Amino acid sequence: MNTYNNNSLSRNTIITQTSWLGILANVLMAIVKIIIGVLTSSIAIISEGVNNATDSLTAVIALIGTKLANKHPDKKHPFGYRRIEYLTGLVIATIIVVTGIEMLTTSTKIIFNPTKLSISYISLIIIAISAIIKFTLGTYTIKIGKKVNSIALEAVGIDGRNDSFISIITIVSALFFLILNISIDAYAGIIISILIIKSGFNALKDTISELLGRPGQKELADKIYKEIHNTKEIINAADMMLHNYGPNTWSGSVNVEVDHAKTVGEIYQVIHKLQLKIMHEYKVVMVFGIYAVDHDHEDVKTIRQDIDIFVSKNKHIKSIHAMYLDPQTNKIYCDFVVDYDLKDWNTLKENFLEYMAKKYPNNEIELTIETEFV
Repeated sequence: MNTYNNNSLSRNTIITQTSWLGILANVLMAIVKIIIGVLTSSIAIISEGVNNATDSLTAVIALIGTKLANKHPDKKHPFGYRRIEYLTGLVIATIIVVTGIEMLTTSTKIIFNPTKLSISYISLIIIAISAIIKFTLGTYTIKIGKKVNSIALEAVGIDGRNDSFISIITIVSALFFLILNISIDAYAGIIISILIIKSGFNALKDTISELLGRPGQKELADKIYKEIHNTKEIINAADMMLHNYGPNTWSGSVNVEVDHAKTVGEIYQVIHKLQLKIMHEYKVVMVFGIYAVDHDHEDVKTIRQDIDIFVSKNKHIKSIHAMYLDPQTNKIYCDFVVDYDLKDWNTLKENFLEYMAKKYPNNEIELTIETEFV
């Protein structure tokens, strides 16, 4: 079973159309700017043109990556190829960084070996128009990228929108020359390069985090927890893990507490129905672990109250679950979920066992300490 999105066709169509729009717009702007830059000997304008050419290349890569990511699951990759979109984002980010470094090198050389600068107000008007186009196109691409959950498309849009702000630097440097006859063109090129490199590194950080495996999306986890808690046969839920295999492709697991008096058949019907609902509505294949608890038993209620007192005095404990009193061995089981600020788990465990030993000297205590994964 997999979560291959049945709406992938429309998603891919949207990404393809948006990418082609970016390709055509950036190629046109790149040609115009490079020609103007060469005619006026402006490194800043040429840098902008090269950056537009890079933007068109990144859109092409996003287009190819989307097509490859749409391959159907097979034996080698049962969860599909959606993570290729993250690799696409990695390639795009690398290209942005390399381009920025090359621009930085060129601009630095110009400082020590200046060239004659020739520029006109017409050139500035063209750059200003280009900036408006880039801002509009970048904002639109980001919006579409968020809508279809495409990290590559969103990165392309952010890069394009940032370019519109960078264009302002180019215009300012040109105005300095036209009005004050002071050339800050090479320095403007350096600033543009630094901003491009920074944008590239930010994109690298995001895509590498996705490839290494970020914690599951908190918003998605909260929605699934809500579905589980709204199921009357389930008492509590914890230990959710979500594993991402690309946009809209998830697998996960969660432990739930159920009444120990329920039969396996009764629990199966509840869990199976919940699995299907989560898969269809949230595109997550969820596996359930089960804790059988006797929460209505008087002894269990008393034990739970005593444990709650201990928990209330420890700020690092976020929640408690899987509390169970084994009627055969008289053993008490309990799980703590702690925050990441707690470094000394052993001391917490020792304190809890000592606390429980005073109250329940005839019971063996089994404590599990863990952190949240989403």
